[in-house]
Amino acid sequence: MHTRRSVLSVAAAGAVGLALPTPARARIPLTREEHRVVVIGSGFGGGVTALRLARAGVRVTVLERGRRWRTGPNAETFPHVARPDKRLLWHGTTPSALHPAQQLLGAPLDFGPYVGLVEPVQGRNMLVMCPAGVGGGSLVYQGMTLQPSREVFESSLPSGLDYDLMDRVHYPRVARMLRLATAPDTLVDTPNYLAARTFKSRAELAGFAVEKIPMPIDWSYAEAELRGEMKPSYTNGDAAMGVNNGGKHSVDVTYLRAAEATGRVRVRTHHDVTSIEQRPNGRWLVRVNRTDDTGKVLEHKVIRTRALVLAAGSVNTTKLLVRAGATGAIADLPDGLGRGWGTNGDRIYAWTNLQTDFGTQGGPVVFGSKDWADPATANTIIQASMPPVGLNLRTTMLVGFGASPDRGHFAYDGATDTVGLHWPADGDRAVHDEIGARMRAVVGSTGVLTDSHLIAPSTWHPLGGAPMGSVCDLEGRVHCARGLYVLDGALIPGTTAACNPSMTIAAVAERALERIVAEDVGSII
Repeated sequence: MHTRRSVLSVAAAGAVGLALPTPARARIPLTREEHRVVVIGSGFGGGVTALRLARAGVRVTVLERGRRWRTGPNAETFPHVARPDKRLLWHGTTPSALHPAQQLLGAPLDFGPYVGLVEPVQGRNMLVMCPAGVGGGSLVYQGMTLQPSREVFESSLPSGLDYDLMDRVHYPRVARMLRLATAPDTLVDTPNYLAARTFKSRAELAGFAVEKIPMPIDWSYAEAELRGEMKPSYTNGDAAMGVNNGGKHSVDVTYLRAAEATGRVRVRTHHDVTSIEQRPNGRWLVRVNRTDDTGKVLEHKVIRTRALVLAAGSVNTTKLLVRAGATGAIADLPDGLGRGWGTNGDRIYAWTNLQTDFGTQGGPVVFGSKDWADPATANTIIQASMPPVGLNLRTTMLVGFGASPDRGHFAYDGATDTVGLHWPADGDRAVHDEIGARMRAVVGSTGVLTDSHLIAPSTWHPLGGAPMGSVCDLEGRVHCARGLYVLDGALIPGTTAACNPSMTIAAVAERALERIVAEDVGSII
């Protein structure tokens, strides 16, 4: 606090031209490290990689730009959807396309800098939601864990993946790790799950088959909430941005917990990777800013490694690679880099029921309807709970995704040293027409269907950018870049065959790691 005397002293000194001492600008320290394997990102691809390499005796360092989000009964770890706060957005990022959504949420979305859960990335004609935090997208996804059918899988993904093997070995392995379960009837029959039951009955009335969706959830937590043993999180629709009570088998408490238990894996949070490059000796160089929760840079790091695994999610993995290729930091990257990118056919609607209140909506997801008979138009629709916003008890969320052939690309802008996403304005139209028709049939005359795509075209399921075939082999090895791997959604060419991506990303990574452990450990890694 300035006293009157101190203020006068400063003024006097200025009047006679005296030079007052100024504090020296603190220098940000620079640290150099070397690790055997570095994994950028801690979602499904990064978690699988860390665990399988560790169990093969390899020491792994996982770099995660976000923080850990520890949960448990009655925790207040995650933001509440109906009352969003700074924990929601990555360092306060709010692209212009997201501003209309403020009216739907009933609250502003500009919270200032914080190491929040979701980074909205605005591309041309598409807004992409990119998670941050230990566990990646598994923290904020609703939890739907779907395995595609053979026919849709083989029409959407490279034939070399061998569906029989994936079906026999790798998909079941993921299911066991995530401890999948469907919601018990005793829970679904309670008043809180009226919205789920209404979706089921309306979909069946429209002639659609409906089934329960496998979820990585211990449903006993939801049952305990209804008994009053813990604050609601599942049973009031407040699980879209993380489940405060725990019981969700996300990557941080499954794959990564098991990986860290080996003693060979270290997860470093608040490590924001700014660039990657290959040195003349073939080693990989990773430049990192270590930050605090507000994004303030505390330390610069230069990390060398013999093997680098990119698992930062489709958008951020692709951005790192495209920029490195354009600036010459990595020579001779494949021409297909930045292409083969898709939205997984995402479409999100709000269903406002004019006939009756849904009331408090239990969730996250109970039922879904698959239309997979024709691989060319295959799609899935589900109902997802949401908390009542204001006095609105009549609105729930309907989500669809499908096998779309449309693709966008990433391009480097040398003037701004940035990488941007370019998406065709009419992208995904065919599959969206199919999804929209099914949604309208479900809603029928019961209410109003609001298409969020007309407010801000968006996706939570970005895929591609460094896809199998043109950029990587089936194990994620980047062509002509020994020791560089892509093992996340960037590896998948635009769609996961009418399913949300989590299970296929994890299963593809499980398959890849079997071969990487057998063929690369001891030589490349």
